[in-house]
Amino acid sequence: MARWVLLLLTSIALASCQGEADEDGKSRDYPALWEITGAEGRTEGWLFGTVHALPRDLEWQSAKLEEIVETADMLVVEVSGLDDRLGLEELFRSLAYDAPPSVPIYSRLDPLSRDQLRAIEDEQEIESGTFDAMETWGAALALAEFGRTHSSEFGADKVLLAKFGNREIVELEGAALQLSIFDRLPEQEQRDLLRAIIEVVAKDPGDRVDLATIWSRGDLSALERTTLEGLLADPELNEALLVRRNSAWAAQIENLLSASDKPLIAVGAGHLLGEGSVQSLLEERGFAIRRIQ
Repeated sequence: MARWVLLLLTSIALASCQGEADEDGKSRDYPALWEITGAEGRTEGWLFGTVHALPRDLEWQSAKLEEIVETADMLVVEVSGLDDRLGLEELFRSLAYDAPPSVPIYSRLDPLSRDQLRAIEDEQEIESGTFDAMETWGAALALAEFGRTHSSEFGADKVLLAKFGNREIVELEGAALQLSIFDRLPEQEQRDLLRAIIEVVAKDPGDRVDLATIWSRGDLSALERTTLEGLLADPELNEALLVRRNSAWAAQIENLLSASDKPLIAVGAGHLLGEGSVQSLLEERGFAIRRIQ
């Protein structure tokens, strides 16, 4: 369930990328990848925007990315330890149930969202009242599980973690801090989050935007539009879930780039969008960022 904390924050933007030739000689595109260089023009590391749930058979690992995976000294991610499902579940429960709500879940919703939730519960055979004891943000993340299109088992971050083996892994946040961001949201923002999740889950699967496909083509403009129409269109949620976190990450990444080891920084693609993106914040700190895929 905690894997959905990651998935909720995913999307991308910017212009189309340069493709590589596939086996039949035609050019194809891959997810966005950036090179970070310092003041002396030396490559200091790389940025890669990830989607945290993907189809098993999706081809997204380009030769260029594979080369960087072999070259990089460390992998920097939002959260590691993604295989510890029991630990993540216990952490989620410890936060989502520690402040029992004063009203049941239906009373925290407007009439339309309430009807949509009832329909979801009927369709998914969820017992009425299941979410009543959860804080509103916890109910939103738990409900989001029913809207997944692809499996987090094949997410880009999880694949990269496996590829780095015994090399150093650095967390920008960790699961506890990431969940606490939701836990600290004001109640009204938690309700906005819940309504947004209900709206997505209530859609027919065929009507949901497939971020994985758009991401795999490097179509950052399309993913930016998706983001602006979705969860992060809410100014307060955008500030809490994106803006403040990007600022904190830029400071951490600057510190990592000051060392001799070269990191591959793989974070949810929504953090690599336009104004206020991790790239723009690193540029303000004196680094040059160049898209190489």
